[in-house]
Amino acid sequence: MARDLPRTPFTRRRILPFKFLIPFVLVFSVSIIAVTQHFQSISYFLRPLWDNPPAPFTRIPHYYAPNASMPELCKLHGWGILPSPRRVFDAILFNNEVDILEIRYHELLPFVEKFVILEANATFTGIPKSLTFHDNLSRFAFAGSKIVYEMLSIGDLDAGSKRRPFDVEADHRRALNKLIRRSGIAVGDVLIMADADEIPSPETLQLLRWCDGIPPVMHLELQNYMYSFEFPVDYNSWRATAHLFTERTGYRHSRQSNLILADSGWHCSFCFRYIKEFAFKMKAYSHADRVKRQSFLNPDRIQKIICNGEDLFDMLPEEYTFRDLFRKMGPIPKSASAMHLPSYLIKNADRFKFLLPGGCLRSG
Repeated sequence: MARDLPRTPFTRRRILPFKFLIPFVLVFSVSIIAVTQHFQSISYFLRPLWDNPPAPFTRIPHYYAPNASMPELCKLHGWGILPSPRRVFDAILFNNEVDILEIRYHELLPFVEKFVILEANATFTGIPKSLTFHDNLSRFAFAGSKIVYEMLSIGDLDAGSKRRPFDVEADHRRALNKLIRRSGIAVGDVLIMADADEIPSPETLQLLRWCDGIPPVMHLELQNYMYSFEFPVDYNSWRATAHLFTERTGYRHSRQSNLILADSGWHCSFCFRYIKEFAFKMKAYSHADRVKRQSFLNPDRIQKIICNGEDLFDMLPEEYTFRDLFRKMGPIPKSASAMHLPSYLIKNADRFKFLLPGGCLRSG
């Protein structure tokens, strides 16, 4: 009589792998969702592994003493002295930084021949905007004879538009180039290329005016501040430049030289008086995709972040080494110092309390 072979526990053998498959699928799905939602943060955290820092600048030491003469200061930099000063032209693209621009123009007024300013009726992201500078012309009457202003009319970027914000920004810069050439600038004049919130110091302007032998193009190292001068960040602001103008000079806000003049002024980012100005810039500028949720624009959230020195976009620092990344993680430490700041700011501290230590509260 044939013997029955033992039956394989078929059901159990199939169920066991299935039990392991369920948690695997769940973990995999959650991982995909997490990576999708936090890709930018993960990318920034791992940046030291996948990106290389730009070539370092050659820093030009910056010498100054209140009682030193211009021949003495120029000589300390290895430059000669001119018999008469060069003319300086200042060129910016303007969005809505009206308070910081007032400080900037007052600080530079004695040294600048012409302030060249281009303002558009829409942002780089296609959002219609008021002509803030034009609407505040009376506020800048002190510099009226030196201002060369033009309004650039651009259309909205509809949902189907293939024009990216950075392409629209490039159009602004081309229009500003044309305006610069209509301002009366000549070969050999100094042209400052910067944003409205980048303020070269008077000491820097004097070197550019009087010293013979300065580089034809050099960047200006500015101290970075965030929200106000209460939150100093670092000295990594380098995009502002000084050019000896030629027929080939074109407006750019990117790397143009390996030379940078140390400690040349101030860069105060998101230094606004009103909460609504913060929200507008968050939506308006070229990195508007960083506003990942509508809650980012909540006025109470913005106010809390300003006073705590935190990041408006809830992002990690953009650094190339883990050492710098970890050093800058978390809130910006507050400073109680109001030394070595723009003189017009200090002389009018009652009007600009929101930019000074202890003045973090903003109006709606």
